[in-house]
Amino acid sequence: MLALPGASLLHPNQRSALFNRLSIALPALVTVDAVYVHYVAASSPDAALKLDSESSPERSILEALLDYGDDYALEGTREAVASALAGSSAAASVTSPTSSVIFVAPRPGTISPWSSKATDIARMCKLADVVQRIERGIVFVLRAEDGLTVVDLAPVAHHLHDRMTQLLLDSKPAEKSMFERGSPGPLRTIDILGDKSASADREQARKTLIKANQELGLALAVDELDYLVDAFVASSASGRNPTDVELFMFAQVNSEHCRHKIFNAAWTLDGVAQNHSLFAMIRNTHKITPQHTISAYSDNAAVIEGSTAPLFAAAPASENAKMTVYTAKEEAMPILIKVETHNHPTAVSPFPGAATGSGGEIRDEGAVGRGSRPKAGLSGFTVSNLLVPDFVQPWETDFGKPAHIASAFDIMIEGPLGSSAFNNEFGRPGLTGYFRTFAEEVPAIEQGKTEVRGYHKPIMIAGGFGTVRPEFALKDKITPGAHLIVLGGPGMLIGLGGGAASSMASGSSSAALDFASVQRENPEMQRRCQQVLDSCTALGPWNPIQSVHDVGAGGLSNALPELVHDADLGAIFEIRDVLIDDPGMSPMEIWCNESQERYVLAVGPEHIAQFESIAKRERCPYSIVGVATEAQELVVTDRLLGQDAIRLQMSVLFGKPPKMARSSETTQPTLCAFDSTLRSYLPSLADSPRELIGEAVDRVLHLPSVGSKSFLITIGDRTISGLVARDQMVGPWQVPVADVAVTQTSYGFDVVTGEAMAMGERTPLALLSPAASAKMAVAESIMNLAAASVNSLERVKLSANWMCAASYKNEGAGLYQAVQAIGMDLCPKLRLAIPVGKDSMSMSMGWNDAETSSRKTVTAPMSCIITAFAPIASIRETWTPELRTDQNEPTVLVFFDLAKGKQRLGGSALAQVFKQIGSEAPDVEDAAILKAFFNGCQSIRKEHPELVLAYHDRSDGGLFTTVAEMCFAGRVGAEIMVDSFGGEGNPIAALFNEELGAVVQVRQLDAPALSSAFIKSGFPSTLIHVIGRVATERSDQAISIASEGSLLWSSTRADLQRAWAETSYKMQALRDDPKGALEEFDNIVNESNTGLFYKLAFDPTQNVADPYLSLGTTLNDRPKVAIMREQGVNGHIEMAWAFHAAGFNAIDVHMSDIISGVVTLVDFKGLAACGGFSYGDVLGAGNGWAKSILLHQGARDEFTAFFQQRHDTFALAVCNGCQLFGQLKALIPGAEEWPLFKQNVSGRFEGRVSMVEVASNHGEQSVFLRGMNGSILPVAVAHGEGRATWGPGVTSTRSKTVSLRYVDSHGQPTEEYPFNPNGSPEGVTGVEALGGRVLALMPHPERVVTTESNSWYPVGEAKVWQGRGPWMRIFENARQWVN
Repeated sequence: MLALPGASLLHPNQRSALFNRLSIALPALVTVDAVYVHYVAASSPDAALKLDSESSPERSILEALLDYGDDYALEGTREAVASALAGSSAAASVTSPTSSVIFVAPRPGTISPWSSKATDIARMCKLADVVQRIERGIVFVLRAEDGLTVVDLAPVAHHLHDRMTQLLLDSKPAEKSMFERGSPGPLRTIDILGDKSASADREQARKTLIKANQELGLALAVDELDYLVDAFVASSASGRNPTDVELFMFAQVNSEHCRHKIFNAAWTLDGVAQNHSLFAMIRNTHKITPQHTISAYSDNAAVIEGSTAPLFAAAPASENAKMTVYTAKEEAMPILIKVETHNHPTAVSPFPGAATGSGGEIRDEGAVGRGSRPKAGLSGFTVSNLLVPDFVQPWETDFGKPAHIASAFDIMIEGPLGSSAFNNEFGRPGLTGYFRTFAEEVPAIEQGKTEVRGYHKPIMIAGGFGTVRPEFALKDKITPGAHLIVLGGPGMLIGLGGGAASSMASGSSSAALDFASVQRENPEMQRRCQQVLDSCTALGPWNPIQSVHDVGAGGLSNALPELVHDADLGAIFEIRDVLIDDPGMSPMEIWCNESQERYVLAVGPEHIAQFESIAKRERCPYSIVGVATEAQELVVTDRLLGQDAIRLQMSVLFGKPPKMARSSETTQPTLCAFDSTLRSYLPSLADSPRELIGEAVDRVLHLPSVGSKSFLITIGDRTISGLVARDQMVGPWQVPVADVAVTQTSYGFDVVTGEAMAMGERTPLALLSPAASAKMAVAESIMNLAAASVNSLERVKLSANWMCAASYKNEGAGLYQAVQAIGMDLCPKLRLAIPVGKDSMSMSMGWNDAETSSRKTVTAPMSCIITAFAPIASIRETWTPELRTDQNEPTVLVFFDLAKGKQRLGGSALAQVFKQIGSEAPDVEDAAILKAFFNGCQSIRKEHPELVLAYHDRSDGGLFTTVAEMCFAGRVGAEIMVDSFGGEGNPIAALFNEELGAVVQVRQLDAPALSSAFIKSGFPSTLIHVIGRVATERSDQAISIASEGSLLWSSTRADLQRAWAETSYKMQALRDDPKGALEEFDNIVNESNTGLFYKLAFDPTQNVADPYLSLGTTLNDRPKVAIMREQGVNGHIEMAWAFHAAGFNAIDVHMSDIISGVVTLVDFKGLAACGGFSYGDVLGAGNGWAKSILLHQGARDEFTAFFQQRHDTFALAVCNGCQLFGQLKALIPGAEEWPLFKQNVSGRFEGRVSMVEVASNHGEQSVFLRGMNGSILPVAVAHGEGRATWGPGVTSTRSKTVSLRYVDSHGQPTEEYPFNPNGSPEGVTGVEALGGRVLALMPHPERVVTTESNSWYPVGEAKVWQGRGPWMRIFENARQWVN
C-alpha cells in the first residue's frame, strides 16, 4: 500500500478554531495541524512496483492527480507525518513539547464517497491497469507537553473524525483493514423449529424469534412475532426455518418507519373507542377537497396541478441522431411535493445523517410515476438548547445527553452542512426552512412533579417540490417479464436496519446498532442517476421506464418488493447480480443495507438496449437483478451459495399482522400562568418599564428560533437552475427574512407563473394544547404563503409531518387531538387538503447517566410541522418584508389581528427566554377570518397591484420582531404605537404575543384603500389597525415603541440587528473563518454599506442579438454551442437556455461523447463549460475533469484544435467550468497568467449575491463583455473553491487577463468578506484569453438572465427591463459576435 501525503486539511483560521475547541479539554495542547494522506492499493504486484517507482509514468500521473489544495502546514508537521508513515516508532520530537501523530481512517469494510470518485478519475487517466483503489485519510499532528494517544483524545474525538464512518488510530492503518476484500458472508437461518414437530414447537419458535428480534435490532412488535410464527410454523404442515434475510426484510418493510402502524391504528381515548384512525382523519382532507390533486398517498410524493409553460429539455433530435438537442415544448407542468424527516441518523451522526436525509427526499422527488425531477428544497432543524461555547444564554440548561449521541450544538454545526452539501452537489436550490431550539423542565402530569421536554432526539426536516411530465405522473402497470434494475451506486455495509432503528426511541437500541443504521452520502452519484431519469423522460412516448421507486429505508429489501407489489406481481431475483463494493457481504447485508443513491426500475425487455445506452453515457452504474413474474411470490436466489435467500409469498411480506390498537388518556399537567409584566422574573428591573422591555427585546432577539438564520443559509446554493424567483435573502442588504420561497414554472422572459412553498411550526405550544399547536402550524404556513400570488386556498396543498413519543404518558392522546383538529376541523373549513406527509413516533431519548447513576429521559413535545405548496399566478407579485423608502411620501404600518385582540403568551419565545411555558396557548380563533385574510391578500394584487409595499406575518418573537425584521431588511427605522392595538395597559404582552397576524407597509394615503379591499373580502374592519410609521429617510434608523403619545422605549436598527444576528455570528465564527464572520457581523452597523446596486454602462433593454434571431428560423440554422458537462455537473440546463434564448442551437455534450468520439467539437462555434461538482470535486474543483481531458489523447486533441487551430470559436467557462479552464490553461493561448481556483478562505461553500465590476480595460474585442466596460452589478455566486491563486512570478495586478472583480458597496475592488466571498486577491473573479474569445468566471451570470431570477432588483428599473436581466447581455453579445 502506497501512502502519499497531500494538502492541508485546515485553513489557518479553521486550524485556530479547532485548536480553541480542543484546548478546552486539553489545556496542555500547544498546536494542532492536519494533512490529508492518500492510500493507494495497486491492482497487482507488478503494478505496485510501477507505483512505488518515483520515476515511472504511472507514479507521475498519480502524483499529478493527487496534487490539489493548499499547503498551510506548520513547521515540523510534514516531517512528523513522513516519519509516522515510514513506521518510525519515534514520530515525536526529542524536545518538549511532544508531537503526537494521530491517524483518521475509514472504518474497515467501508469505501468512502471520496474513494469511489477518486478511483473513477484514476481509471479515466490511464491508471485503470495499475490502481485498484485510492482511499483518503487524515493525519493530525498534535503538539503538547506530553504525548497524546487516541485514548487521551476521547473527550474531543468528535472534533477530529466522524464516529460513524471513520476510526481514530495511533498508527498508520493496515493495508488489510483498508483494502482487503473478504470472502462472502454466509446465509444464516434462524432455528425456530428445533428438533420437534412444527405443531408442537410454536412457543419455542416464538422465544427464538424474540431473541433474534433483539440481537438483530428488528423492532418487531409482539403481534408481528406471532404473525411470523404462524407464517413459518403453524400455517405449514412441515414448517421451515426463516433466513436472516427474510426476517430482516420483514422487519424493514413492516417497521413503523415504513408502514406507519400508529397512524393506521385503532384508538381509544379515555376509555372511548374513536371512530377514525389518524391516517383516516388526514385522508379526510383530501376526500373533502380532491380538486387539483393528481396523486395522493400512492407514490413517493404527491402530485398536484401546476401551470402550463415551455418544457426546456435535451433529447435526441431523431431516433439515430448523435447529438442531443435542447428544445422547448409547451405543456402542463404538474408539481410533486414531499417532506421527509431523518431524525435518528442526524442524532447519531449529524453530517451524514442530514445529508442522506436530504438525499433520500430528493430521490423521492425523482422517483414519482415513470420518472420525475426535483426542483427546489427546504430543510429544518429542531434541537435542544444550543449551549454555544462561551455564549450560553440565561434560559439554557444543560440536561446532559448519551455519550454516542451528538449535542444540539454539534448537530447545528454539522447537520446543516450535510444537508446543504447534498443539495449543493446534487444541484437543487435550498430555499426555505426553519430552526428551533427547545429544552425545558416543565410540569408533568403527575401532580407536583416535573419532567424535561426537549429535542435530544432532533427533528431534521428535508423536503421540497419538483416537476413531472403529465404523461408520467402515474406509474405504468409493470408487465410480466419486465427487467428489474437497480440504478446507482454499489451496495456497501452501511445503513443496516435504518428503518427499524428510526422506529425505536433513541437509547433503546445499542450504540453499535445506532451507528450501523446510519448511511453515507454520494450526491454526485445521485446526480448521475437523475440524469438517466431525465434522459428517459425527455424521450416522451419512448420513455423506457414503466415504474421507478427510490431505495431508502430497508434498502433493496423494501424497494424491490414494493416495486412489483404495487403492480400485483411477484419477482425472481439473483442476489449476486446486485452491484456491491464489498464481496465479504452476506446475502442479508446485500439485500438489506441502505446504501444511498439508488433507484429500482422496471423496463420492458424491448427497451433494455436503449436504457443501457443512456446509463452508459452518464457513466451511471446499473444492474439487471431480476424479472417480474405473474406468480405473486418473491424469490431471491444465490448462485454462489447455491440456495435461496428468500422464498416468500408476497402476501406474507405485505399481509397485515393484526391491526395495532392504541389507548391513551387526555390528562393535563397543572400549568402556571406566565407573568406578562416580567416583574417576577426580573425583580431588580420591576420599577423600570423601559429596562423590562429592553431585556425582553434582547433575550428574544437572541433566541435561535427568532434570530437570524444566516449561518444556515449562506452555506447553501440558492440560485442553481436559474428558476429561483424568491429565496430567503431579502433586499439590497440580503437579510434572511423571506416568508415564502418562489420559483418560476420554466424558462422564458414572459413566463410569470410559478410555484411557492412556505412552512409553519409552533411545537412548544403542544405542551399546552396539541390541537392549538397543529392548527397554528397550518395557519402559520398559510400566513407565510399569503406573501405569494396564489389564486385560491383550494390550490394550496399541505404536507404534514408528525413527530411524537406516542407511547409516552398522554402523548398519544395529544397526537390524536392534534390530527383531529386539522384533519376534521381546520383544514376542511379552509378547503385545504393534506395529500402527503410523514410520521416519526419515537421522539424520546433515554440514557443511564454515569454521574448520577440514574436514568434520564428527554421527550420531545408533540410536533406538527406543516409545509404549504401551491402554484402561483405571478412571480412578479411576491411580497417581501423589505420596508421601502422610495415613495417620496409618508408610509405607515397596518396590522391585521387575526386573534381578535387576544394576546396569549403561552409557548412563546418570550416565555421560553424566561424558562417558562405559560398556561394559555394561542390558537386559530376563527377559520373564516384566516380565509378572508388570505383571500384579501390575493384580491388586492388584482385590484391594487402596487398598493402593498412590504409584508411580514407575526410569528416567533411577536409583533415587535415582525416590525424589527422589516426594518432590518429595509435598513430603516420605524415607530410602533402599542396603544393602537390594545397594548397601552400591557405593552409587553402586545409586543411579544405570537397570535396570528400580519403587518403591511402602505403609503399613508393608501391605508383606507387597503382596509376597504380586505373588508370586501370579509375581513372584520375592527381587526385592522394602523400601528406605526416608517421613517421617510434611510438615515433615520431609530426603532421606537410609543403609547398614548409617550415614548416607552427606543433603540437603533443597527443595535437591534446585531442582537438578532449575534447567535448566527457566533455559530459561523466557530464553524468557519472567525475573521470573515466578524467582518460580516460588523457590516450590520456600517452605515456606509449601501447594499446591492446596478451601475450599467449599457442599456439592458436593447437586445443586440435581435437582428440575428430572425436568421435562425429553425434550430439547424442557428450556430451550435456545446453545453459541456462531466459527471457531477449540475448547471447545464440554465446555461443551455441562456444561449438558446440568445439565438444559439444549444447541444447537450457529455464528456463521454467526446472521449468516445461520438461528438466532435469541429461541429461547434461555441463551448460552454458548466458549473457543478465534476467528480464531486474530490481532487480539487475541476481537477478531475481537467485530467480526464489532458490525459486522454483524443479529448486533448479535440480541445487543442478548438482553442489553437480555429479563430471562429468562443468559450465560456462558469464556476466548475472556470476551475476546469484554469487547469487547462496550457491548451488556451493567452491563458498563461491565469490563476487556479482553490478553497474559499471561509472553508465553506458560499451561496451569495455579490457585486462585480467589468474591467474597464476590456475593449470591443471581448466576445462576451464588450459594451459592458465599467459596469457594476450583482451576480449569483455559488462555490466552495473560488479563491484565485497564482503561481510564482504572476500576481493579479500584473495579469492583463483579469476581466471581472468583486467590489464593495462603493464599487471598489475588495478582499473584505462577504463582498468578496472567497478571498481572491484584489477581488479577481473572471479572466479572459484568446483576445476575449474565452471568458472564465466563478460567478453565475447564466442563473440571473431574467429579472425575477435576481434575489434583488430595483423595482423601477425592473418595469423597464420587462423580464430581461442585465446579465443576458453577455449571451446576446456572443450571438452578435458570431455574425
